[in-house]
Amino acid sequence: MLLHMLLSPTLRRLRIPGPSIPLRRAITNLSSSYRPRPRNHLFPSPTNLNQRNFSASRITRMPYPPIEPYFTGRLKVSDVHDLYYEISGNKDGSPVVFLHGGPGGGTDKSDRSYFNPEKYKIILLDQRGSGKSTPSACLEDNTTWDLVKDIEKLREELKIEKWHVFGGSWGSTLSLVYAQSHPERVKSLVLRGIFTLRQSELRFFYQEGASHIFPEAWEEYLAPIPEEERHDMILAYHAQLNSVDEETRLTAARAWSKWEMATCKLYVDPETVARAGNDDFANAFARIENHYFINSGFMKDGQILEKQAIDKIRHIPTIVVQGRYDVVCPATTAYALKKVFPEIELHIVPDAGHSSREPGIAKLLTEATDKFADL
Repeated sequence: MLLHMLLSPTLRRLRIPGPSIPLRRAITNLSSSYRPRPRNHLFPSPTNLNQRNFSASRITRMPYPPIEPYFTGRLKVSDVHDLYYEISGNKDGSPVVFLHGGPGGGTDKSDRSYFNPEKYKIILLDQRGSGKSTPSACLEDNTTWDLVKDIEKLREELKIEKWHVFGGSWGSTLSLVYAQSHPERVKSLVLRGIFTLRQSELRFFYQEGASHIFPEAWEEYLAPIPEEERHDMILAYHAQLNSVDEETRLTAARAWSKWEMATCKLYVDPETVARAGNDDFANAFARIENHYFINSGFMKDGQILEKQAIDKIRHIPTIVVQGRYDVVCPATTAYALKKVFPEIELHIVPDAGHSSREPGIAKLLTEATDKFADL
């Protein structure tokens, strides 16, 4: 403040005597080099919690280039469901299974790029009703525990003793549940956008919370639902997504999917939002998500964070990457996991939302898999 007063044009106009010329030069140099101390120094990070800033202008692509699978297969897991899976990378590499989000989201070819193809045997699996698995959008025999059994069946099919597990959003839920069910089969966990399917998490995104941050997108999400039903949006959407009328189902599916696509990045990405216009994707994504959420993930509230559940996986090396401005799976859940599971390495990316394709998140996820590649 003194520097600004001494150099003030107002004071000069009033002809108040100022410092000598040498002193003025010294003050000018001090003033030009002054940088205010950031406010967040008042809030030190908890032990083992890192904040990393990766500007999108400095990171323009995934660290590993696109690759193609050397094997694609089908896994019959029930009388109803037939699952698609693929393998890429090094045939003799360390096996890693990628668990996609949603539920209902399916895998994408870009999901292979989080792993060093010279070190990893990369396994992508489309969960029941998702992606290339059939029948699409099917809710029959489709629960969290069915998916856990499917992952184990795939591991046995591929004759893998232990593997790394990688998952984000719903994929983090499934990764944690799988690891808690079969801890002896998991070498490491790399997780992103932690989601434990507690009612508080669902309310924030689907009822009230994120609506205050994205009001224009929220209005479109509300549109298909009659005003008198809006007190419980998940339940109201459940009725429409299971309507006997196809157009009612698809209209609801597009609106449900668009809400998440519009809110999953720090900057709204038109290309991501456009995915909601693909009827096949929207139908599977919306119907399966809603099916799991109306059933509370087929778990009791908070089950994943219970001490007896966490105790089963404390020995597993775990890295979590979380966007600070993730409104789909807010950082409070990752922080809750850190509190009950302090052994994890938690990274908060201060300039990122929910998507794994946010530049800073993508870089940290790849660094995490690099770190675990030789386990």
